[in-house]
Amino acid sequence: MAVQWILICHGLLTMLVTISFLCGQWPIFQGTPIERLHYFLTFGAYDYFLRFVGTVFGNKGTSVIECIEQFCCDRPNPILQIIYLAILGGTYYFVAKSSFSYIPGYYLSDVHIYTSVLAVGVGVLLFLLTSFSDPGTVKAENVSDFLSAYPYDNIIYKEKECSTCKIPKPARSKHCSICDRCVARFDHHCGWMNNCIGERNTRYFLAFLLWMTCSFVLSTYYGVENLSWFSSPYCMWWLLGSYNTQILLMVFLAIVSLLLVGFFGYHAHLCLTNTTTNETFKWQDYTSLQKKMNEARTSAAAPKASMSGLSRETKPPESKSKAFCRRSPIENAAFSMKNQYDKGLFSNVYEVIFPLSTRPSFVQRKPKSR
Repeated sequence: MAVQWILICHGLLTMLVTISFLCGQWPIFQGTPIERLHYFLTFGAYDYFLRFVGTVFGNKGTSVIECIEQFCCDRPNPILQIIYLAILGGTYYFVAKSSFSYIPGYYLSDVHIYTSVLAVGVGVLLFLLTSFSDPGTVKAENVSDFLSAYPYDNIIYKEKECSTCKIPKPARSKHCSICDRCVARFDHHCGWMNNCIGERNTRYFLAFLLWMTCSFVLSTYYGVENLSWFSSPYCMWWLLGSYNTQILLMVFLAIVSLLLVGFFGYHAHLCLTNTTTNETFKWQDYTSLQKKMNEARTSAAAPKASMSGLSRETKPPESKSKAFCRRSPIENAAFSMKNQYDKGLFSNVYEVIFPLSTRPSFVQRKPKSR
C-alpha cells in the first residue's frame, strides 16, 4: 500500500514543482505559494547555494560558480541542447523498454511502435532546424531589407542606431546580448535551442511546439486509454503497485502535455495577433510607466483642484471621448498604434510562414531617404 501512496505523492509533487518553475510568474499565480516557490526555484535556491559555497570555499569557490553560470547563461553554448536531447532520448528509451512489450494490446497495434519512432524523429528534426537556422540576423548588407519590412511607431520603436552593431536598428528588432547580434522581429532567446527566435525561424519554432504538443498529448491519451479497463478502485491500487514505472511515465507525459499546450497556446496567440514576446514586455513596461506618470500628475493636481473647487461650482464629469482627447499625444499614439502590426488572422499567419524580408516585393523596396 505504501508504494501506491508514494507514487501519488511523487506525481503531485512533480506537477507542483514543474508548474511553479515554468508558470509561477504568470499573473494568475500572483501572491500564491506557487509564485513564492517559483522565486525560490529560480532565484532563492541559487542565492542560498552561493552563500553556502562562499562559506565553505571562500571567494574562490564563489568565483568558480559565477564563471560556470556566465558560460552556461550569458554566452552561446550547447549545454541545454544536449540536456534536452538527453531528456527526450531517455524518456523514449524508458517508454520503449517498459511499454513496448505490451504492444500490440487491446487498444494499441504494432503500428504505434513505428509511429512513435516517426514522432520522435520529426520532433528532433524540427528542434535541430530551429536551433541552427538563421533567426533573421541584421547586418550592414541586409539592413535595408529589414528597414523596409516594418514601420517605426515612435513609441517603443524609434529610429536609431544600434550602439553595438553600429548600424540602423529596424523596428521590431533587438540586439541579443547573448548572441551579440541584432535580430529582426525578435521574440526571445531560447537557451534550449541555443538560438534566438526571430523573423525567419519563428515558423520552425511554432512547428516544433505544435508537433511536440500533439505527440505528448496523443501519447498521454493512448496511455490512459490502454489502462482504462482498470475501472474499479481495487484494480487501480493493484495497477499502481504492479506497473509503477508505466504510471510514473504517464504522469510525466501528462504534466509535460499540459505545459506544452499552454506554451504553444501562448505563442499561437502571439502569431495570430502579429506580436512578439519582446513586444509584450515592452508594452507592459510602457503602460506601467504611463500609469505611474498619470498617478504623479493626478497627485500633483489634487491640491490645485481642491483649492479651485472652493471658488467655483463642480463641473459635470467628462465623457470618455473628451477624456481621450485630454490624453497626452504619446498616450493617444500608444492607444492607436499598439496593434498597428496586426493585419488580420490570415495575413498574420502568412507573415510568420513567409517572413516579409524574404519576399521579393520587400527585398527590392528601399527605405525612404532621411
